[in-house]
Formats: sequence, structure tokens, C-alpha cells
Amino acid sequence: MASQPEFWDDRATAQSTLQDLNDCKSSLEQLDRWQSSLEDTKAVLELLELEDDAALLEEAIDNVTQLDRDLELWDLQQLLSGEYDKGGAVLTINAGAGGTDAQDWTEMLLRMYARWCEKQGYSVKTSELSSGEEAGIKSVTLEIEGRYAYGYLKSEKGTHRLVRISPFNANGKRQTSFAGVEVMPILSEEVTLDIPEKDLEITTSRAGGKGGQNVNKVETAVRITHLPSGLAVRCTEERSQLQNKERAMALLKAKLLVIAQEQRLQEVAEIRGDIVEAAWGNQIRNYVFHPYQMVKDLRTETETNAIDDVMDGDLDGFIQAYLRHNSSSETAVVSA
Repeated sequence: MASQPEFWDDRATAQSTLQDLNDCKSSLEQLDRWQSSLEDTKAVLELLELEDDAALLEEAIDNVTQLDRDLELWDLQQLLSGEYDKGGAVLTINAGAGGTDAQDWTEMLLRMYARWCEKQGYSVKTSELSSGEEAGIKSVTLEIEGRYAYGYLKSEKGTHRLVRISPFNANGKRQTSFAGVEVMPILSEEVTLDIPEKDLEITTSRAGGKGGQNVNKVETAVRITHLPSGLAVRCTEERSQLQNKERAMALLKAKLLVIAQEQRLQEVAEIRGDIVEAAWGNQIRNYVFHPYQMVKDLRTETETNAIDDVMDGDLDGFIQAYLRHNSSSETAVVSA
């Protein structure tokens, strides 16, 4: 089919079709692996009926354990049925209330998500980073490429609250600080969204920070504001102003499409508040370092005291709980 010249007349459709075919091929290959594993395990069990063999028993247990993990992952992926769930994600972290502590907290979250992506085998690129005055960072935007990256990470959207003894407080007092996480899909080229020029305000500035010789001398950083909604994006990491403008436009379109999907474009200010206003009363997850150690998701009640593991990127328990919780909530609404 792909060898037929007319197949490529519409390149976007052709690429989409090939991706669907690859998905089907991958599913069939997975099914073959499961069947092979079951047959191997059955053969091992038949041998164990004839004689006791600790090594064979361990092999059977390993096969069943791995199969159980694969099936659990497959079952979870069935919940990722959104239009953009299979694709990459753009994740933005903004420091909220809490001053320098909040900026330090933002940098800690950046490391946490970078480590999670590393565990998943995803590639990560920083498209914007604004450093804090004393420590930490004010904001950072990551482009994350990998299968189901958006489907998994959309569960992280919201305000993350930290409670700890502040390293920036001379009196060693406990400090509460906040950071907001925003997640958008990376759009494929065939996704189009026309935005009138009159609705855009485009400004440039020096990128600042470490980098090449042009970073602090040439206005390569680009900020685009969508005037009707107030949404704004900034891109600093590309070398030229044109490249940064193209990336910023892609990010802005992704933001607007997410809002449109939620069918609340007329309430865009409220949606932005849910995402960006990182302060008391808005958090989705609490990270408590003192006086005890616990991470608790307020939406699913999932919690753990293994806070070091969480900060090292062990987020799967929270992500899976959210996906199942969200799926149950949607089912209940449909039934009602």
C-alpha cells in the first residue's frame, strides 16, 4: 500500500495511516509474545508435575509475574483513548506563592519529571527556562516525546504544594510553597488551528542566562499573547527569533486546543486559574517533608511516605490511580 505513488498524495493522511498500521502491528506482536510466554509457562508446569525443580519453579513465577505486569500496563493504556493521548506532551512548571522557596520547589519538580521521563525512555527538550533571582527557577517548559506521554502526564495538571523546613529561612521555620503544572499535547502537523493576526501580540527580548554568544546580545526570545483569552507562551531555547516564534505558536495552538476540547473556551480565565494560580486551596497534591514525610494526591487519596522515591521520579502509582479514578468518574456521569 505504502509503495503506491498515490498513497502519498496526502502526506498527513498517509503518515496517520502508517501510524495506525504500526499500532496494529505492535499489538499483534505483543499478543504473540503473551501467547509464547503462556506456552512456555505451561510446559514448565508440566515438567514440575514430574519432578521438583526450584530453578524451573522460579522461571514459571517470573513468566507469570511479567505477564501480569504487561497485562496491567495494557489495561491501563485502554484508558488513554483521548485524541492526543498517544503522543508527546508539553509540560510547563511555574513558581507560585512562596517566594524563593517556590522557585526552588519548581526546580525540584523539574528534576522529578525529568527523572520520570528518563525511566519511561522518553526524550526531553527544554524550550523555555527563566531562572530565579536567588535560587531555583521561575518557570520552565519541557517538550516530552514518547508514546502515551500526554496521556500519562495530563494527570499532573494542577497545583503542587510543598511543606518543609525552609533552607532559605535563617530561623529554620517551616515554609509552605506552591508550583503550578500545565500539560498540553504536542500537535502533529496535520492539526490546524487558524488564529487571526489581530488576536496576537508578539514581543521579543533577550533570552538571558547561559548560552551562545547571541543569547544576551540579540533579541531571540519570543513571547506570544492570545489577546481574547490572555493565554501567553514564551520560547527562548532556539538560536533564532524565527525558530522561537514557530515553537511559541505551536505551543499556543496546543493550549487553545486543550481548552476547546474541554468545551470551556468561554471560561478560559477560570481554566487558567485552575492551572496557573498556585496558592492555598488549589492544590492537587501535597508533598510534606516536615514534620513527617508523605506525598498525598487529594483527588484520589493515593499516598505514600516514600517521598525520596517520588522526588526521584516514581510517579506511576499516582498517575495510574488518577487514570482509573478519572475513568470511574466519567463512567458514573454517563450512567447518571
